Amino acid sequence: MAEQLTSNNEALRLFFTDDVYLIANEEIKVSETASVESLPAPTQHIKDEAVSVPAEVQPVKKQKRDFTHLGKNAKNILILVSDPVNQVSTEEGRELLRKIVKAIDLSAADFALVNCSAYADADFEELQTFFKPRLMLSFGVLPEALGLAAQPQNSVVKHEGITLVFSSELQALSEDMNGKKALWGSLKQLNIS
Repeated sequence: MAEQLTSNNEALRLFFTDDVYLIANEEIKVSETASVESLPAPTQHIKDEAVSVPAEVQPVKKQKRDFTHLGKNAKNILILVSDPVNQVSTEEGRELLRKIVKAIDLSAADFALVNCSAYADADFEELQTFFKPRLMLSFGVLPEALGLAAQPQNSVVKHEGITLVFSSELQALSEDMNGKKALWGSLKQLNIS
């Protein structure tokens, strides 16, 4: 079939002079040898009648889901990591996380640890609803991925009453002395009891 040479409505009206009909819920199978008389009768005349448009489309609500996590979340502290290969991180990354958790006086029962690589579409609201954190430490999960505005790395920020700290991915952070120092400075500001 040749390409349409014009999109100008006035020009097209010169060529398309017949009425146009809308056929409701009927499939039309026309072979090359079919005649016009074999087509179904029109059911709605577009030129004379308005075509009804469905009412507003209702947004699809997210279904609540369960997040697989490590820890018991007794102190409502959420730790997010992002590692598509490992459950938490590499050995170096896990060791750094152990040191961080120990330095701020937490045990595995105090926090929930979620690998967000398995939940790429999870947003802040969904995590907040499920875990109800008062503190969230994020390693490698960007605030934009959670639907939040960009935040400075290794700094303490507040959002909707929740204390947030965003840092780089654990493996990268284990090799970044300046990043670890900046993170430690922020962690010392936290009052975890």
